[in-house]
Amino acid sequence: MLKHDSKLNPKIFDKNVELGSVRQGFGLGIVRAGEIDKNVVALCADLTESLQLDKFKAKFPNRFIEVGVAEQNLVTIASGMARAGKIPFIGSYAVFSPGRNWEQIRTTVCYNNLPVKIIGSHAGVTVGPDGGSHQALEDIALMRVLPRMVVISPCDALEAYKATIAAAKTADPTYIRLARDKTPIISTESTPFDIGKAQVVYESDITSNIHNTRKSSLEMNGPKHKFDVGIIATGPSVYRALMVARKLDRELKRVKVLNVSTIKPLDEHAVLSIAHDSRSLVTVEDHQISGGLGSVIAEFLSHNFPTHIEYIGIRDQFGQSGTPEELVEHYRIGENDIYDAAHRVMLRK
Repeated sequence: MLKHDSKLNPKIFDKNVELGSVRQGFGLGIVRAGEIDKNVVALCADLTESLQLDKFKAKFPNRFIEVGVAEQNLVTIASGMARAGKIPFIGSYAVFSPGRNWEQIRTTVCYNNLPVKIIGSHAGVTVGPDGGSHQALEDIALMRVLPRMVVISPCDALEAYKATIAAAKTADPTYIRLARDKTPIISTESTPFDIGKAQVVYESDITSNIHNTRKSSLEMNGPKHKFDVGIIATGPSVYRALMVARKLDRELKRVKVLNVSTIKPLDEHAVLSIAHDSRSLVTVEDHQISGGLGSVIAEFLSHNFPTHIEYIGIRDQFGQSGTPEELVEHYRIGENDIYDAAHRVMLRK
C-alpha cells in the first residue's frame, strides 16, 4: 500500500492518473525560486523553450542570459556570476551539459565550490525518437564522481518543482536530471521533499491478517524478514516500481519501495533500513547500471551490509530511436523486467 505519511497521489494506480512533464516542473520551480530570491539567474544554451525557461525569461528578462550553442561558455559565465553572489541555473540537454562541458564543471564550479545549478534535460532512453545521440545514459555517473556535486533525479513534475526551489537555497554545486516526456504524477504538493533524503513510497501492510498469517517458502527455509523484497528506484522509473510493488503485494509478497531522488549525497540510513528489512533488493533506473543508482547502492552496501541485488538499467549500450514505450521494453527496464528481477532476487535469499 502507498505509504501514508508520504502523502502521494491517490490516483497513482488509476488509468487516468495525471501526467506532467518533469522539465515543466523545473520551469515553474525556477520562476518560484526567482520570486523568493532576487539573486537567482538563469542561463541557457539555445534551448530556452525546450527547457521551459521561457517563463523565467518573460518574468525576469534582466536575469536571463541566452548563451547560445556554447555549453563550455554556459558554465564559465555562470561560475563568474556565482563568484559575484548570484545563484545561476544553467540549462541544456544532458548529453551537452554535463556531456560536453564536464571539464568546465569540474574546474570552474566544483573545484571552486560555487553554487551553480546544472539542469540536464532529456535524460534517459525515454527521450524516444531523438535517438542515441541525444539520450544521456551516463550523466549520473559523470556528475556523482565530482567532489562537492549534489545529484538529484526527481520522480515527477512536482518533485522537480520542489527540488529546484530547494537547490536555490543551498550553497552547493548541484545537478538536476530531467526527463523529457510527460510522466505520471506520483507525488502531491504535500509530499515531503528534502535534498539528501530518500522516501519510502510503498510498504506492504505486514500487520494485516493476510500477510501476518502467511507462511512463505522464504520464511520456512530461511530467516524471517519484514519484507520479501525491497525496490529502490529513481526518477520517473519510480512509477514503474510502484506498479510492480502492487502486483507483488497482490501475490502476497511483502514489498517496500524507496524513492531515491537524491543520488548524492545518498540517504545511507534509508538504504540500510530497506536492506535490513528485506535482504533482497532490486534497483531501477533509466541510466547505465555502471556508475548509476545501482552502482551507488552496491558500493555503499558492500561495505556496510552485503545484500543480494538485481539491477534494472541500461547494460553498457547506447540508446536508439523509438517511442519511449518501445525503448523501455527493448532495454528491459519496464514493469515486467522489474517483476522478474524481484522474483529472481527473492530466490537467492
